[in-house]
Amino acid sequence: MPALVLGALGVVYGDIGTSPLYTMRESFTHTGLPLDEPTILGILSLATWALIIVVTLKYVLLVMRADNKGEGGVLALGTLAHRGLSSRAGNRAIMALAILGMALFYGDSLITPAISVLSAVEGLKVVTPVLSPYIVPITLAVLTLLFLFQRQGTGRVGIFFGPIMGVWFATLAVLGLIQVLHWPDVLRAFNPLYGAALFVDHGWVAFLTLGAVVLAVTGAEALYADMGHFGRAPIRIAWLYLVLPALLLNYFGQGAMLLHEPETLENPFFHLAPDWAQLPLVLLSTAATVIASQAVISGAFSLTRQAVQLGYLPRREIRHTSEHEVGQVYIPRNNWLLLIGVVILVIGFGSSSNLAAAYGVSVTGAMAIDTILAAVVAWRLWRWNPLLVVAAFSILLVIDLALFGATLLKVPDGGWFPLLIAAAVYTLMTTWRRGRRILAERLYADALPMDLFLQRVTPQSPQRVAGTAIFMTGNPDVVPHALLHNIKHNRVLHERVVVMTVIMEEVPRVSPDRAVLVEKLGKGFFRVVLRFGYLEQPHIPRALERCRRFGLHLDMMETSFFLGRETLIPSRSTGLPGWREPAFILLSKTALSATEFFCIPPGRVVELGTQVEI
Repeated sequence: MPALVLGALGVVYGDIGTSPLYTMRESFTHTGLPLDEPTILGILSLATWALIIVVTLKYVLLVMRADNKGEGGVLALGTLAHRGLSSRAGNRAIMALAILGMALFYGDSLITPAISVLSAVEGLKVVTPVLSPYIVPITLAVLTLLFLFQRQGTGRVGIFFGPIMGVWFATLAVLGLIQVLHWPDVLRAFNPLYGAALFVDHGWVAFLTLGAVVLAVTGAEALYADMGHFGRAPIRIAWLYLVLPALLLNYFGQGAMLLHEPETLENPFFHLAPDWAQLPLVLLSTAATVIASQAVISGAFSLTRQAVQLGYLPRREIRHTSEHEVGQVYIPRNNWLLLIGVVILVIGFGSSSNLAAAYGVSVTGAMAIDTILAAVVAWRLWRWNPLLVVAAFSILLVIDLALFGATLLKVPDGGWFPLLIAAAVYTLMTTWRRGRRILAERLYADALPMDLFLQRVTPQSPQRVAGTAIFMTGNPDVVPHALLHNIKHNRVLHERVVVMTVIMEEVPRVSPDRAVLVEKLGKGFFRVVLRFGYLEQPHIPRALERCRRFGLHLDMMETSFFLGRETLIPSRSTGLPGWREPAFILLSKTALSATEFFCIPPGRVVELGTQVEI
C-alpha cells in the first residue's frame, strides 16, 4: 500500500498539486477585486470549500465508487451509465456526453503542460528580473525535451515521480505552515460565510472570480481517471492524509502573506520562500510541473488508445513502452500534435497569467459531464432513491455549472481555444463513428449469408489448396468480401477457412472464458470470434494460440490472412452529410493498416480492395 500511495502522488496529483503556483495570484490579477481582508478571506474560503466539495465529496467519496471493473475515467463512467439505460435515445445521449467529455480532455491536455511549466519558470523573475526575457525560451526548451522523451516511456523515470512529488507536497505544507503560524488569524477563512459574504459585497465581480478559484481544482478528474492504475484506496489515502492538507496549508499561507504583505501579489507562491531558497524552489517547481505535464500527456495517450479500441478514432500506431504495465503507451502522431499545440500556446499567450484566462473551460465542462453520468449510474445501477439522486447531484451540478459559467466568461480572452479544440475533436470522433457505421451497412447490405454459401460448396468446387486462410470481417454471419474476391480471381479455397471477427468490448478487459469463441461450420470452415477490452492490446497471433483448446491448431507459417481494403468514394445518396464526407475519407486514409494494428505478420497478409460509396 505505501508504494501505491507514493506512486499515486507521482502520477495522479501532479496537475492539482501544482495549482498553488498561480491560483491565488489569478484570483486578484484580472478580477479587479480589492486586496483587503474580507476579499482575501472570501477567496480562501471559496478555494477551500471547492477542494472539499468538488474533489473530496464528489470525486474521492462518490464518483470513485463508479468503477468499471476497477477502471475509471469518463469513458468508463459513460459505459456504466450506458449499461443502466434501456432507451435508445437515452443511450445516444449518454455516449454523446462521454465523447464530449473525452474531447474536452484533449483541450485540457494542451493547456496544462503550457501553463504549469511556464508558471514554474516564471519564478526566475522573483529570483532576478534579469532572467525575464529568457522565461519563454527556457519553457519551450523544457517542454520540447519532455515531448522528445515520451518515446522512452514513463517507466524509466516513474520510480522518481513519487518521491519528487512527495518532496513537493512537503514543501507546500512547510512553506504555508510557517506563514499560518505567524498569522493564524487567516484560519477564519474555513468559515464558508466569508465566501458567501464575497458575493454579497461584490456581486457579479465575485462570480467572475470563480473563474480563477476553479484553478484550485483543475486536475480533480485525474483522481478518477487513474483509478485503474493504483486502485481506489491508495488514491483516497494520498488525498485525505497528504495532498489535501498540503494544499490547504499552502493556500492559507499565501492568504496570510497577502493579508500582511500585499506587495507580494506579483507572485505570492515564490515569495513564501526566503531569498536563499527561491532558486531551489524554482527548480523543484519545474520538476513538479514537468511531472504534472507528463501525467496529462500519458492520460491523453491512454484515452486515445481507448477511443481507438472502441471505434471512436481511426487506428493509429500505438507503442507499448513497458512489458509489465498495459497502460504505458506512446502514440507518435498524438505526441507531435500535442507538442505543436503546446508550443503555439506558450508563444501565443506568453505568460501563465494570460494562459489562466484560457484555462478551466474544458475542465469544468468535463466535471459537469461526470456529475450527470454519475447521477445516471447512482439511479440505474446503484438503485438509489430518485429523490436522493436529485437532491445530492443537483447540488453538485449547480456548483459545476456555476464554475463552468464563470469560466465561459473567459472565452473572449482565450477560453475559445480549448473549446475550439474540443469541438474539433468531438466533430472528428462523431464523424468517424457515424461513417464507420454507414460503411458497415454498405459493405454488408447485400452480403451472402454464410449458411447459404456453405450449401453451395462441394468437394469438387471450388478447388481446395493446402494451408489455412483467415478472412477478417465485421459480420461473422455473412461471407466476407475478401473471400468472394479470392474465389472470383484465384478460383480456389484453402483446405481450412477461418472467418474471424474481432470485437472490442466496452469493458477494460475481457475474461479469459469469453475472449475466444470457435465454432465449426463444416466443410473445413470455422468461425472465430476474438474479444478484447479497451485496455487490451489486440494481438491476433497471440490470441489465435488459444484456439488450440477448441481443436483449431494454427501454424502461422502455413496461414494466410486475407484482408479487405476499402477505397471510399463520395456519394450523393443518403449517408454522411456532404461536409462530413471529406473528413471521413481523410481520416480513413490516415488510419493504421489492420496488419500493423492487429500485430499480424506482414509476410502472411494478402489485401483485396473494393470501392465503396459513402
